[in-house]
Amino acid sequence: MITLKNEFLTVAISERGAEIKSIVYDGTEYIWEGRPDVWASSCPLLFPICGGLKEDKYTLGGKEYALEKHGFIRRKTFEVESISDTSATFLSCSDDETKKCYPFDYELRVIYTLSGKSVKIDYSVKNTGGSTMYFNIGSHEGYSTPEGIEEYDVIFSEKETLENVVTNGNLLSGKRIPIIKDSNVLPLEDKYFEVDALVFDKLNSRSATLKNRKTGRAVRVDFPDDKYFLLWHKYGAPYMCLEPWNGIPDREGTDFDIVRKEGITALDAKDEYRHTHTVTITG
Repeated sequence: MITLKNEFLTVAISERGAEIKSIVYDGTEYIWEGRPDVWASSCPLLFPICGGLKEDKYTLGGKEYALEKHGFIRRKTFEVESISDTSATFLSCSDDETKKCYPFDYELRVIYTLSGKSVKIDYSVKNTGGSTMYFNIGSHEGYSTPEGIEEYDVIFSEKETLENVVTNGNLLSGKRIPIIKDSNVLPLEDKYFEVDALVFDKLNSRSATLKNRKTGRAVRVDFPDDKYFLLWHKYGAPYMCLEPWNGIPDREGTDFDIVRKEGITALDAKDEYRHTHTVTITG
């Protein structure tokens, strides 16, 4: 476990998955504790896909590959490439095991930097192979809501008219359910999560705040590089995941070709993709 600290925050990050396990501000823990009997993760990184694939597989150049929901990187042990009191860089590279399900050469770096009450999280994906690489990357950060999620609102930076794209298993169905209209405040209700997540594929905002409407406890996530946004928790559990993704699960009618996958990022040989989002304690 790696610990970063400045005058406001103490942040613990596991080498397994380069996953945030704790953000403490003013004696208060903001990250879900990862209880195995509820949901064992805290803030898993999603790569090389976000969400699920149709039948948990894809094709590339006519060859079929199996790839589990959210990809494999959350179970890989990262090398700590550099570290200071307030910043750390974690590195994971392709290997013989990853190539069984994902036939690309890559270097993935996750860089955490503390500044004031913020944690800046940079992702760097470098294609070290000789052909175009296809991938998605996203965050799945679980924030503690000890009072229960129905004490909280999600406040968007822009007014939104949002529809939930209803999931059918790991896939997105054609059904859409209105959630809010011309508002930037979404009061959380547990009923939204009886089936699975709220999936928003048409979002104007690039910032969302999880705020307790009574106590003011709040955390803001800024995600300038992400098109898609999800909310999820296990029904009845005291945490809420704010999930900015640059990709999206397969829709029911999709084919298996990863080149044509909705939201996929194509990275040319030897090129690098950079992506940033920031977590800020505001309340």
